[in-house]
Amino acid sequence: VLFFEAMFQRICGHVGALSSLEQTAVQELLESRAELLTGEGVIDVKSDDGYTSCANFLTRVDEASGALGVEIAPRGYRSKFSANYRALFPDSSRHYRVDVLEASVDQQEIWVNGEKFELSSEAIELAQGLQSAWVNVIVFLDQWQVADATQKPEKFELVNALFTFDTAWSKFENQYISELITIEEQARQLVVRAVTLEGHLHASEKLPTTPDSLEVEHQFVLFIAQLNSVANFKRKGRDDLGCDILESSRAELRPRLASPIGYSREAARILAGDVIASYNAMRNYFRKVGQCIEHVDPHLCNNAGLVARLVDWEETWEVGARYVKSKPLLDSVCDLVEEIKAAQRLAPELTTMIEDCDVELFMVLPRLVVLCFLDKPLGGRTELVRSLLPHRFGPVSEGSGQTLRLDSELKVVYDRFKETMTLLTSSIAPASTPSVEARRSAWETIVRQAVIGEEADVMRHACLGGAALAESRKAIAELLHSVERWSLELQRHCPEDWNQCSAILVHCLTGGTQKDSPSKFQV
Repeated sequence: VLFFEAMFQRICGHVGALSSLEQTAVQELLESRAELLTGEGVIDVKSDDGYTSCANFLTRVDEASGALGVEIAPRGYRSKFSANYRALFPDSSRHYRVDVLEASVDQQEIWVNGEKFELSSEAIELAQGLQSAWVNVIVFLDQWQVADATQKPEKFELVNALFTFDTAWSKFENQYISELITIEEQARQLVVRAVTLEGHLHASEKLPTTPDSLEVEHQFVLFIAQLNSVANFKRKGRDDLGCDILESSRAELRPRLASPIGYSREAARILAGDVIASYNAMRNYFRKVGQCIEHVDPHLCNNAGLVARLVDWEETWEVGARYVKSKPLLDSVCDLVEEIKAAQRLAPELTTMIEDCDVELFMVLPRLVVLCFLDKPLGGRTELVRSLLPHRFGPVSEGSGQTLRLDSELKVVYDRFKETMTLLTSSIAPASTPSVEARRSAWETIVRQAVIGEEADVMRHACLGGAALAESRKAIAELLHSVERWSLELQRHCPEDWNQCSAILVHCLTGGTQKDSPSKFQV
């Protein structure tokens, strides 16, 4: 033993007292050791202060090793690291990192994208070796600090402790980072497969559609949904939005000779276009990210560009699942949007509310939805109210005389609406006015009052006698008071559904304003 110890001293040239440079380096190392924070018997690297003190200590270990001429353990294995890790470990210098030391303590399991990975038994054994070498260095420095000049350990003993520590570190670093790279490659597989499928889709676009190309698209959409479930932390992370939404949107956007339902389908085209646009944005993302896949953070939720695209995808496809896939509901939205546009022409104040997204709009909007339903309870627009208040409706009876079964409370306000319309139709318009025009005039009066509120009087220019005018004003006020109760229930029964509904109505009323696309690509 003495022979080998003497040989070690001669080879390393570490016999004798410390030089002034070495003394300074060792003194700084001892001071940084004193600043290390501990918790429950182990070095604290979890807190900010603990992490900083540990990083400072590792820097001093590196500097002291250099000053004492401690040989650096071989680190040629770093050339096989991925680009990200080569950036962290750019050469064969020590590059001690707190996170590597921390991993040697907490080496049981690693969670990525909700999936658990475990280090190999070899990595765990090397972690234990590094911890043993770490403890030896700490103990040696503590002995050095308290010993008097005659009992201080020899210089070669410090060199030996630091060399053993560095050797154990390099072995664990090699195994740990190599296994991390493998884990990260597996964690990126959803992105890698999506990139591959998008490439197949892109290549097949110039060819006739085949069952195989349709299957590729189905698989691509499936991978988007899976990615959404693990990476989209800003919304629900839904994984049940399928290719049928895309197909329904494409069908809606196909050219038509004329609208069979008698009103514009611009709203339907806006919602379907949003689905297609978000899908194309996802495809564009995967085309670009395929060129820099190594820069994708394996913790997929940390990729800002991916998350932004998924947020938009889930938001638009959720609307597609609820509205675009359901023709009756989509027809109802189209009808309501056109009716609200007509209300804008009657009351320009509504246009200002919509353009400014004024808070008052979200009081007027549900009011108009309820009134439009009451005006044509058997029309297509009923589907929207039924979807928002399903407990207030019974099944529609089929046959020659189609009837709608209403909740008894809802029927009360419906009857009041009919009575008010009858009163206004007979009182506002001259007797010679055709019934259709008279009814339209009555309807427009109610709509204008619903928009501008009780503060204004839409009846002030009506050519009515005092009693008739007062009666009409009272009827409108009582009707709108009753409607307000249902307007509130519309908003409160399921706030999430109403918020989505009001958002798409405003979106369609403003012409489907396009969302800003990021000017610079983000992974």
